[in-house]
Amino acid sequence: MSLHHLLFPILILAFSAASSLAATAKDQTLNTHQAEFFNPKLPPRILSSSNKFEGSSDIVDLRYHMGPVLSSSPINIYLIWYGSWSVSQKLLIKDFINSISPSATPSPSVSDWWKTVSLYTDQTGGNVSRTVVIAKEHSDTGYSRGSHLTRLSVQQVIATAVEAAPFPVDHRNGIYLILTSQDVTVEDFCRAVCGFHYFTFPSMVGHTLPYAWIGNSGKQCPEVCAYPFAVPGYMGGGGPGSLAPPNGDVGLDGMISVIAHELAELSTNPLVNAWYAGEDPTAPTEIGDLCEGLYGTAGGGGYIGQVMRDQKRKTYNMYGNKGRKFMVQWIWSPVLKACAGPNALD
Repeated sequence: MSLHHLLFPILILAFSAASSLAATAKDQTLNTHQAEFFNPKLPPRILSSSNKFEGSSDIVDLRYHMGPVLSSSPINIYLIWYGSWSVSQKLLIKDFINSISPSATPSPSVSDWWKTVSLYTDQTGGNVSRTVVIAKEHSDTGYSRGSHLTRLSVQQVIATAVEAAPFPVDHRNGIYLILTSQDVTVEDFCRAVCGFHYFTFPSMVGHTLPYAWIGNSGKQCPEVCAYPFAVPGYMGGGGPGSLAPPNGDVGLDGMISVIAHELAELSTNPLVNAWYAGEDPTAPTEIGDLCEGLYGTAGGGGYIGQVMRDQKRKTYNMYGNKGRKFMVQWIWSPVLKACAGPNALD
């Protein structure tokens, strides 16, 4: 997200549903592996009267504010596992991050999705790097700042990792990524945010470093932060059901889409002075916010867009390394002036 990964899906962006729905699998050149295409209509993850984006003149007023983007290659991810994580959970998330860099993965792929992020440039014309690597990892299994974190103590978690010396101070092309396990509560988590990004304060960490936090919502609020793999309880048994997650883990599969959202925005707006819409840098609308809730062609009006479903009924919209499948929201393209993803049918 922006500074905040907002909980309200933005389902009002301009797409031509009629022409998109007319597209069929035979019109594709995508490697679909006999996937079924469908476009389910699901309830929003939460009821809200907010119209922050609906009808706003800022929604397509995405502008460059002269700040840096992460154009140096590679982008180094410094990954902090806070709390209790299994080996298989770590492997799934790392497989997603490692899928971002160019590879031979069939289309539509995670690396194809990141091509849209790489279209953004800084004032020198340098594009966001297409290569993203996990430079170092640190496991904070002792919950060094407790089982409840505030926004400031999230920065203290980074300070602990830097002070402990597993992590260098990487001003130029580093992202410090803090992932909290499902037993960790975080300020505003589930209520107002699913993840956020910002930069560290020198008074807290000793340096100004771009960072993002994302939590595993599997036990706390999957219907809010793991949508569309869980739907709000107010639907009861009378409405559309949730979708089957591609890797069989509602919390992690939902978390991966939030991670993607935050990495895309952090790479294009690391110090909150580069690419965003609106006049207030403390509440910017960024390239992920503009496409919240959209996963494929003909999304909007309650539809998530045309996605794929395999023979096991698992839902996804792109492929990753090692045969992985992922469901990741679309992002705003500065070229198309619209939300875009590698699984587009038009």
